[in-house]
Amino acid sequence: MIDKMSAQSRVILATVLAVLFFVFYSYYFSPQQQIDGVNTTANTEKLQSNEAPQVVNAAASEAPISTQSVNMDEIIAKVEAEDFEIYIDKLGRIAKYFLNGNDFKDENGERIQLIDASFSLLPLEVRFSDKALNEEAFKNPYTADKKEIILGNEPEILILTQELNGVTLTKKITFTQNKGYNAEISLTNPKLYFISTGFRPNVLADGYTFHGAIIKKSDDSIETIEDGDIKKTATFSNASFAAASDRYYTTLLANFDEKLNVIVSPAKDENPNIFIEGRENLKLTGYIGPKSKANIHSVDTRLDDVIEYGFFTWISKPLFSFLYFIHSKVGNWGWSIVIITIIIRLILYPLTYRGMVSMNKLKELAPKVKELQEKYKNDKQKLNIHVMDLYKKHGANPMGGCLPILIQIPIFFAIYKMLFNTIELKNAEWILWVQDLAEKDPYFILPIAMGLTMFLQQKMTPTTFTDPMQEKIMKFLPLIFTFFFLWFPAGLTLYWFINNLFSIFQQMYVNRHFKRLKEQEKEKAKQ
Repeated sequence: MIDKMSAQSRVILATVLAVLFFVFYSYYFSPQQQIDGVNTTANTEKLQSNEAPQVVNAAASEAPISTQSVNMDEIIAKVEAEDFEIYIDKLGRIAKYFLNGNDFKDENGERIQLIDASFSLLPLEVRFSDKALNEEAFKNPYTADKKEIILGNEPEILILTQELNGVTLTKKITFTQNKGYNAEISLTNPKLYFISTGFRPNVLADGYTFHGAIIKKSDDSIETIEDGDIKKTATFSNASFAAASDRYYTTLLANFDEKLNVIVSPAKDENPNIFIEGRENLKLTGYIGPKSKANIHSVDTRLDDVIEYGFFTWISKPLFSFLYFIHSKVGNWGWSIVIITIIIRLILYPLTYRGMVSMNKLKELAPKVKELQEKYKNDKQKLNIHVMDLYKKHGANPMGGCLPILIQIPIFFAIYKMLFNTIELKNAEWILWVQDLAEKDPYFILPIAMGLTMFLQQKMTPTTFTDPMQEKIMKFLPLIFTFFFLWFPAGLTLYWFINNLFSIFQQMYVNRHFKRLKEQEKEKAKQ
């Protein structure tokens, strides 16, 4: 069917599909798979035994006491640093976590709180598979060797101890300025237990980005479980890390040397709860904070997979690394976006140039195609043969105009995912009125400029429409795209605006080139 469509129809189809893909991308292409009792084959002996159902149920069950009643009088230790503030409650959990600094303010101008005691699950919460011991663990308070820690340049150690019936549980936590920490969990008497990353930070919940659990599996692939998608408990053996994440922030636990057995279970609201199976002298690297490359890499460079790009990770990840490199040289994220856009267009220049040349040739041949359509209007087979012979004779490719568009679609959406999930753009200014590239343009200047340049580019691009309806649809596309971009991050709109400007200059060059060729042909004809 497609091979029988005209070149113009193919272009329209590709563009309309791009628009539909753009609108519904988040719903259909973001990682929203249903997790229904996933179980890896390489589980440990404990998880393979008859004890497994009991283990899973213990990990999945709600805590015996409410976590919503944690007040400041239940806080046993406080860790204060320049960039963050942590409160440890009497159950040895991180009950409150604040980010300091002007870059981390909510809509009310208050500092962002990533972890709140009202969460159903808190970081470093321990649950035992033994029901009686688990109930006791939620009644007996921990003791802390320090009430308050003021972090300087050197790491500081906090030791939490809980005395239970026949076992003493100790958490040795080493805090550092980079928002990371190391936790060593030890028991005097081996018992099967689970420790949690806590529920994901609940700062930015929207329909366009990922919120849920991220697990790096034994084969180094990434498993993502969206909020609300898990129906049954899932286990992952020999994982490197497990993270609970939203768009910009995460709380995670990792161990790249001694792999982890991760259990993800549904809570009452079917959101994923993450647990790590405990062992004697369990060592974990933890991190709570923004998913910025600098922060993540200061803890461990192997944690950058926690920055979730979805389907286009294979394009988005190297693009961000390149953008990050440009920023290290330029120092401004807005100009870095401008530069990477130009570089991408220069790389694609040969392809887009051939496409533009092909469109010009098709426009020149349009009158002859129309003559053939009149001549063979009752014989479609002959018409197709003669049209293709005509194109071949003049070196015109009917798909030449479509190919550049199709190539740019995955690149555009990869950049869309990259810029939409890059916390480095938060509060990053470009020029004058653009003070936050992660938010929409407050005056809608960029999206309007993007729409105008798209309209201008369309007017300059040669077309051979024979159907008035096709032409009307194409004319409305700049208006449709402008409407979509009004509420999109300024960084993304900036990319598309610069992309359009480059296309305009490129089209001007091609049009002038063809004009010169025509004038040369006329001169030869006169001679």
